[in-house]
Amino acid sequence: MREVEADTMKDIRIVFMGTPDFAVPALCKLAEAFSVMLVVTQPDRRRGRGQTPSPTPVKKIAEELMLPVSQPTRLRDGVLAAHLSGLAPDLVITAAYGRLLPAEILAVPKIASLNIHASLLPRYRGAAPIHRAVINGDSVSGVTIMYMDTGMDTGDILLQQSVPIGPDSTTGELHDILAALGSDMIVQAVRDVMSGKAARVKQDDTMASTALPLRPGEEEIDWSVDAAGIHNLVRGMNPWPGAYTLFNEKRLKIWGGRAEDASPAPCGRILEAGDEGILVAAGKGAYRIGKLQPPGKRVMSASEYLCGNILQPGETLGRRDCDGGP
Repeated sequence: MREVEADTMKDIRIVFMGTPDFAVPALCKLAEAFSVMLVVTQPDRRRGRGQTPSPTPVKKIAEELMLPVSQPTRLRDGVLAAHLSGLAPDLVITAAYGRLLPAEILAVPKIASLNIHASLLPRYRGAAPIHRAVINGDSVSGVTIMYMDTGMDTGDILLQQSVPIGPDSTTGELHDILAALGSDMIVQAVRDVMSGKAARVKQDDTMASTALPLRPGEEEIDWSVDAAGIHNLVRGMNPWPGAYTLFNEKRLKIWGGRAEDASPAPCGRILEAGDEGILVAAGKGAYRIGKLQPPGKRVMSASEYLCGNILQPGETLGRRDCDGGP
């Protein structure tokens, strides 16, 4: 591996591949420190009633930075690999690109292919590591910079750094912390790789877990689980897609609240409804709804909602009652 002096770091040639907001800070930092030759991102998607094509967040920032952009629909037909080979990059760097790279693309860079992953690998390999960490009630998360191989987040570890997850932290808050951390770490990783100082640590596959993509319906609150689990689901689904429950067969999105101790009661049963929120019985304990959003309305406090909506103790949220208690 060739070594590069600090004053020539700007000459390091990088192809960056990423799609969502998580990848934007990394692209900005890399473009500032090195030479980003090409940005590869997912194709524009049609959104809204008019089905207008919408560029990815990475494409938007790449255009602002006046960087060339490629949006291939296929990766295994050899077209992108040939294009990248012609650019002769030192590094290919990905951050939440959204697709596994085939071996012919991973083999293109002169030095290495690196990935920014939002978990402490081998924990939470896969598509939704931030959501899963919050939903599962983890107290710590972090960022891993890894050497890519053809597996799903299975490559050797170059750098890792952990961050705490607060008991009330949301997926959105953790996302922003990890995106900023990853952007700093990838710059350091590039410097380490190019100066020949980079570590390379194999993952322990026996400790691996998978962060599956969110499934439709997973955001619906199951009042039969314990209150702490409901609290974790609500913050884990914030800001997207938003946890919800049913009331009179209409969805109420739940954006915040807290778990509390309570005497056993049928799950989903409203125990209190007032200025302090809406207290709902869970499988163990109760969850006090503090912020919610009725259909077609803005997010509001529970007390604001109750000013215009009658919601009495004894009524039920969710699909059905269940027996309360430990």
